[in-house]
Amino acid sequence: MADDPLTAFDEKLAKANIYGQWTGEKLFRNTDGPQPAGEPCLWKWAEVRSLLDEAAEVMPESQTARRSLMFDNPGLPRGTTHTMAMGMQLIRPGETAWTHRHSIAALRFTIEGAANLYTVVDGEPYPMEDNDLVLTPGWTWHDHHNESDKPAIWLDVLDVPLMGALNQVFYESFGEDRQPLADESGAMTARLGTLRPAWEARPTARVAVRYPWKDAEAQLRRLAGADASPYDGVALEYVDPLTGGPTLPTLSCWLQWLKPGQELKPHRRTSSAVCFVIRGQGRTVIDGTEIDWGPRDGFCIPNWAWHHHMNTSASEEAVLFSVHDIPLLRALGLYREEPEDSLGTGAPPPVPGNIADRTREPAAEQNKEK
Repeated sequence: MADDPLTAFDEKLAKANIYGQWTGEKLFRNTDGPQPAGEPCLWKWAEVRSLLDEAAEVMPESQTARRSLMFDNPGLPRGTTHTMAMGMQLIRPGETAWTHRHSIAALRFTIEGAANLYTVVDGEPYPMEDNDLVLTPGWTWHDHHNESDKPAIWLDVLDVPLMGALNQVFYESFGEDRQPLADESGAMTARLGTLRPAWEARPTARVAVRYPWKDAEAQLRRLAGADASPYDGVALEYVDPLTGGPTLPTLSCWLQWLKPGQELKPHRRTSSAVCFVIRGQGRTVIDGTEIDWGPRDGFCIPNWAWHHHMNTSASEEAVLFSVHDIPLLRALGLYREEPEDSLGTGAPPPVPGNIADRTREPAAEQNKEK
């Protein structure tokens, strides 16, 4: 028995499966916020592409776990960040990745696609051409079909670590490789999405959506010369086409455009991010760690880590696709930035089809009637 009365009392509490809050008071002395979870990491495309080819050789059939290579952060028990898992998946010509569903939210960003590569979500087929984004919200039936004559590869991002930490993982197999289509003709009738400036404030929503690259790139170029964020550059968020809400309840997807030679300002967020390079060459500095990236490389940014991007080319643009856990933190009232707030603070720019203007029209008409 300890001689100190308080130590002896702590030991007595421990035997009763109780602890005094004073024993954890150090948790509340760190006024600078949380320590970043995990490490800044880079996964080079050349290595990952080679490993995907090898996976196709050693796994002629995709088997129960699919032919998916997930990016593991060495500073975490599992996951790419503490809330997200990112990786790349390959299916061969003629293959079907069988139908299932889970409480985990997921999205697919196509790297090597085709017009006859598609994902079916709750009976709706979504084509997957190069750089298309397709959502599979939690608990939606989904399967993938490669009816092209070449291997197909896409980027997977899922909120697996988050669902695991919350102990909310549900999984169900459909029992067959393919689910029936809602439209038996096979017509591609799935909902199309849109993008909005990331610095706008918007409501939330959850829907399954396909975002074709040709539309996304056109919107990105429309705002390429905008005076946008000094921390993110021209950053457009993939949003619900009806409400303007985030991509998924736990995940927000962005496109970022950096002009030649552009260097953004350092900042940090309580959210974490995973990034995929669509085109260009650049460098991201994360808490002093320099990550040099090129086309189709992937990297991660831990939460509350100071970071900034730069385009190291003097003549070529750089375009990044990124996924953030911002919606989750905003829902909990835990999202913040330093040195200042940069998201949801600006007025919508004059872009055709402005969702905010459309949502204000009914109210304006009502006022006229009064």
